[in-house]
Amino acid sequence: MTVEAVIFDWGGTLTPWSSVEPRDGWLAFARAVHDDPAHVDELAGALLGAEQKRWAAVLDDHSAFTTAHVLADAAATGDPAALDAYKEFWVQVTHVRPEAVPVLDELREQGLRLGLLSSTHWPRDWHEVWLARDGVLERLDACVWSSDLPFTKPHRTAFMAAMEAVGVADPSTCVYVGDRLFDDVHGAQAVGMRAVWVPHSDVPAHQLVDVDAAPDAVLDQLSELPEIIAAW
Repeated sequence: MTVEAVIFDWGGTLTPWSSVEPRDGWLAFARAVHDDPAHVDELAGALLGAEQKRWAAVLDDHSAFTTAHVLADAAATGDPAALDAYKEFWVQVTHVRPEAVPVLDELREQGLRLGLLSSTHWPRDWHEVWLARDGVLERLDACVWSSDLPFTKPHRTAFMAAMEAVGVADPSTCVYVGDRLFDDVHGAQAVGMRAVWVPHSDVPAHQLVDVDAAPDAVLDQLSELPEIIAAW
């Protein structure tokens, strides 16, 4: 079957994996709210706990959530300055791989539609500012973020939403590229897509799911993708 579209994961795929402590992001948020170190630690701990509980639910039933949900769960207000501090902390992990733009250009030259599907609780506009900064947003036909959906990967509706967004109806004509065997490879193949694995992310053990998934291809470098797609 001819490939019509390639849909990418974001973190660990278009961007390299970064081992950053999530608590430090919430500490940046809390320091913008409180001066007292005890209150800072208490708020950061509550926010981290709320986020971890939400991600644990993702493993169980793939329910999507938003940053606003995390704040509400921790009884924290969405203080704009605090959100800006939190967002600024995470900018360090948002820069795409150097080869991402050339790869996207080569795939577009092959006549393929390009999309992005990411499991995230951050708002769409945060992500798309970062993608525009790196010259990626303009090269994608559509971006789908789980923060706008009822479910995250590997739920089939997330993949179907990405297919619809790029304008492709037949999953067998789609390729999904991601760094996680359960969320990305298993999830994509379960809906009938081919799946390409980028196996370089140091995913924490508590985020891993034991799954018997065999990717259709494995990338050492993202730059290998256009040749693999062309052979299909």
